[in-house]
Amino acid sequence: MARERDRAAFEKLFDHFAPRVNGYLQRQGVDQGQAEDIAQEAMSVLWHKAHLFDPAKSSLATWLFRIARNRRIDLLRRDKSHRLDPFDPFFEPDAPEPADRAVDGARRDTRIRAALKALPREQIELVQLAFFNGLTHSQISEKTGLPLGTVKSRIRLAFSRLRKAIEADPRIDTDI
Repeated sequence: MARERDRAAFEKLFDHFAPRVNGYLQRQGVDQGQAEDIAQEAMSVLWHKAHLFDPAKSSLATWLFRIARNRRIDLLRRDKSHRLDPFDPFFEPDAPEPADRAVDGARRDTRIRAALKALPREQIELVQLAFFNGLTHSQISEKTGLPLGTVKSRIRLAFSRLRKAIEADPRIDTDI
């Protein structure tokens, strides 16, 4: 039999149970391809783990159908796609930005870039590491070899200078 890996007995069990397990899975809402795969897996478990089957606890049919059911549940748990609602407003594109705001934003960005360029080189480098590379002050200190206090004071000084440059330029809309 299957426990002794008797191929002829296994073929009979396969021919009998595989279509039934497949049909059961399809009635549970599993598509045909996945149902065939899960049925194959259940039959493979029968072949490889027949020594675990205990006829005192359940019939062979119950054991196989439970294996198939559990595999189906495992697939559902791994498949996160059914949790996404394609009609969720999150997936809707944002409304286009009004042209006047886009132009104002571009002008503001240009002026801020100019203010950044006016900073001393050592401040620009630290601002880039902190805000464009996302490094913490401690990481910047390690990377540059500068003391942590120096990193903090240079970044603070850079932002003070940027704030003054932005406040001095009435063309920069700071409300955006």
